[in-house]
Amino acid sequence: MKLEEELGQILKEKHLTIATAESCTGGLVSSRITDVSGSSEYVKLNFVTYANEVKNKILGVSWEILDTKGAVSEECACAMVKGLHEQTGCDIALCTTGIAGPTGGTKDKPVGLMFTAVLYNGITTVKEVRLPSDIDRVTMKQKFTDEALKLAVSTLRSNKLC
Repeated sequence: MKLEEELGQILKEKHLTIATAESCTGGLVSSRITDVSGSSEYVKLNFVTYANEVKNKILGVSWEILDTKGAVSEECACAMVKGLHEQTGCDIALCTTGIAGPTGGTKDKPVGLMFTAVLYNGITTVKEVRLPSDIDRVTMKQKFTDEALKLAVSTLRSNKLC
């Protein structure tokens, strides 16, 4: 079973809604989730928040975080997922921010670095992903998306509803 199908099955079983906010994956997480027939039952709203000004305006990521920690940071991913939850009222919020390359990387934040975050039941989980920088951009985005979906599935599988 594909990750997006497994996620959809869990969301249906638990009668939950999901929303996404993506940067480095450019809507691919949303696309994969909505590739599943019946996804309209659980998909609430999806954003591609590529620019910092949009992360700030739509998701409420503070300029302090963006200026001091950067868009590709644990702090930004955490703020993105919290803002997404506040904006949409979804049961589970899922976000991605990273550097898909082949340009844009630095010594401290190389191509292949991504942070993905999930907020569920009031708990935020952030995962740092580091992939080899020599992967082409399309493959990098696919692998980043896999990691985000895996985090959502594992979070839902390990948490019980009260």
